[in-house]
Amino acid sequence: MILHQPMKFFFMFLSQNKAMNVAAKRWGLKIGASQVVAGKDIESAIAKVKELNKQGLMCTIDHLGEFVDSKEEAIEATEYCIKTLNAMASSGVDCNLSLKMTQLGLDISEEFCLGNMRRIVGTAKKYNNFVRIDMEDSSHCQQTLDILKELRKDYDNVGTVIQAYLIRAEEDIRNLKGISLRLVKGAYKESPEVAFQDKVKIDENYSNIIKDHLLSGSYTAIATHDHHIIEKVLTFVKENEIQNSQFEFQMLYGFRTDLQLELVKKGYNMRVYVPFGQDWFGYFMRRMAERPQNVAFALRGLLSK
Repeated sequence: MILHQPMKFFFMFLSQNKAMNVAAKRWGLKIGASQVVAGKDIESAIAKVKELNKQGLMCTIDHLGEFVDSKEEAIEATEYCIKTLNAMASSGVDCNLSLKMTQLGLDISEEFCLGNMRRIVGTAKKYNNFVRIDMEDSSHCQQTLDILKELRKDYDNVGTVIQAYLIRAEEDIRNLKGISLRLVKGAYKESPEVAFQDKVKIDENYSNIIKDHLLSGSYTAIATHDHHIIEKVLTFVKENEIQNSQFEFQMLYGFRTDLQLELVKKGYNMRVYVPFGQDWFGYFMRRMAERPQNVAFALRGLLSK
């Protein structure tokens, strides 16, 4: 564990390296990434989702993308999100859509991004489907919530993510009462000015925001692989007579599959986050940064080929 912090910073640095992201597109899904990324195209992702659905697992699909800095790329990404929603509808899978707004032009123009989001959320509404806006680093947090607020004026089928390591998280939870939220610990390198640095404090805040959102009667997606936190949540919902229909657990594709199936067997809602696409490198490096165990996991995958 001595190497944990330097290792985390190293992988976070790689995740934000544009040259490495470009090179990774040529590599294909190597260095263990094929175990946690469900292929490079929609067809591959839908096939994986069908397999997971058969096991009683709901899914959310994310078309991976990083470093979009032109309107042409953002429009292309928007069209791909719409194409993905169409594919989900035609295949009949139990799956919704997750996306990152920087892929849709958030860094170019909020108004431009909002227009792209309206097209996507409107398409999802037509299919009675749901869109989850992934939360990115803290510099995009308020922008994300501002756009969500605008979208919610016309659409009820859109929600976002709140990260427990951000100091502002508890206040955001109070302001987002009644909105479906995915609650996570957080996976970006942030300064002490905006984020808790201590794991114990982050875990404590994570538990607090989960309880607050559940007690408000809001739909809550608890995204964690930590079985200790999951057990605490199950105890809490039982003690407070919160129905299973008000919450779900979420985990990443390729991680803790045994625990995913165990929760389904016990009658709880379990959704798997299924990423796909050629821009897999940034996502994969963030997974490596989150836990030192993931590095060994990836190396085992590479050596087993």
